[in-house]
Amino acid sequence: MKYFKSSEFKCKCGCGLNCMRDDVLEAVDKARGIAGVPFVVTSGCRCKEWNEKQGGKVDSPHLIGSAVDIAVNGSRPRFLVVDALLKAGFTRIGIAKTFVHADMDYGKDPQVIWLYN
Repeated sequence: MKYFKSSEFKCKCGCGLNCMRDDVLEAVDKARGIAGVPFVVTSGCRCKEWNEKQGGKVDSPHLIGSAVDIAVNGSRPRFLVVDALLKAGFTRIGIAKTFVHADMDYGKDPQVIWLYN
């Protein structure tokens, strides 16, 4: 990876779990290059316990290393991140006020964008 360290995607609880899929890492690295702005990873791989504490769904793609959340702090950075993620091949995007979620969970509906409350 050109823009990230593997440690940025480890479970944030401190358990050390890092189960990110290579295709997801390659795509997020590509997206970072396209966006031209830093990506701060707020969530990558999650263990079951940390996922529950974060309010994640039981079948969250974070549990299988298929998802990444990237911090955003305004409409322009949000646009740059979403645009780059789409261009890099992500087709499942969740948009929140402070982060953008992207995943490649092939067991779920493709080509969707949703909003978080």
